[in-house]
Amino acid sequence: MEDRVGAYVPGGTLDMPGSAGGPLDGLSFAAKDLYDIAGLPTSYGNPDWARTHPPAAATAPAIAALLAAGAHLRGKTKTVELAYGLTGENVHHGTPLNPAAPERFPGGSSCGSAAAVAAGMVDFAMGSDTGGSVRIPASYCGIFGIRPSWGAVNLAGACALAPSFDTAGWFAATAAVLRRVGEVLLPEGGEAPLGPLLKVQEAWVNAVPGTATALAPGLAAAERLLGPALPVNLVPETVDLLYERFRIAQAAEAWATLGAWVEATKPAFGPGVGERFAAARAVGPEAAEQARRFRAGFAARLRALLAGGAVLAYPTSPVPAPRLDADAATQQAVRERTLAVTAIAGMAGLCEVSIPAARSEGAPVGLSLVAAPGRDRALLALAERLASELRLAG
Repeated sequence: MEDRVGAYVPGGTLDMPGSAGGPLDGLSFAAKDLYDIAGLPTSYGNPDWARTHPPAAATAPAIAALLAAGAHLRGKTKTVELAYGLTGENVHHGTPLNPAAPERFPGGSSCGSAAAVAAGMVDFAMGSDTGGSVRIPASYCGIFGIRPSWGAVNLAGACALAPSFDTAGWFAATAAVLRRVGEVLLPEGGEAPLGPLLKVQEAWVNAVPGTATALAPGLAAAERLLGPALPVNLVPETVDLLYERFRIAQAAEAWATLGAWVEATKPAFGPGVGERFAAARAVGPEAAEQARRFRAGFAARLRALLAGGAVLAYPTSPVPAPRLDADAATQQAVRERTLAVTAIAGMAGLCEVSIPAARSEGAPVGLSLVAAPGRDRALLALAERLASELRLAG
């Protein structure tokens, strides 16, 4: 299929049929270029990474499971360099087009996978999510996306950024396909119905008024399924502090994971990526330990709140995708405002689904449903019910 949105890495189109008769037989997919596929290079979005690493010796288990289930692999998709970015920009491979809003960024770092699904090139696509890299492109491109519970899906054979935050994740144009993929990749269990619905006040206040207004009907539809939403305040410390603690915890892990390679290779990075690694290098041990302690307390509080089946609801992203001509300061402001909310699930290891519930400023915005770790299958079933209530396609 023609790559009309620049979703695939150069030379990344593939034709790998899955096993006949499996549960995903008849579906096509693409995979973010941080998943290994035997015999092929894994570029991790950066030519210097590709140059300094041999072709993959084996296929990542998550990708192998999808092929075994019958899905047809069509290509390897672009990612932000070393998965350390949120807009989807890649100066080496080119930034994919956002099919739902061509004048705006597609979102990252799973930008190519989101673009491929939004353009109808494949039925679903694998990404990864550390700080929001499935959820945000799903919101920006007007498609469904899931960040599973941390550790729910095998990430062997996938390049790491911050391992205690890294999750697999995937996109689909319909909630039904999103769920079908989950039935292959997710562990069994946790299917009991979810509820009640909790409206996270800080996240709704953090969203710009246009986004909050556009998503109000989506929240109302969720209330028709689960009953009136109960308002809750999750972050008495403020979302700004939550962002800062997340930034430090992620950065410390990113440097521990990739710093030796960065220092030895001195790779050519595009705008923002090199600066983020320089900031990661500068994180001191006391700040890192403070962030880890904050995270432990925050995670315990949220897991206790959600243990009985409660579901959080809030805007996936506070704003629609930034425009392609947005300056660096605007992009950074959006990044900070966005990560202040995506950090809720990230810091606590929760599962989160973004639903393409509305449009604002002529671009998509997503509504997130979030549940306790291990409730992924129930969350996907709820997302499918909500999609039907909203009369979304499929």
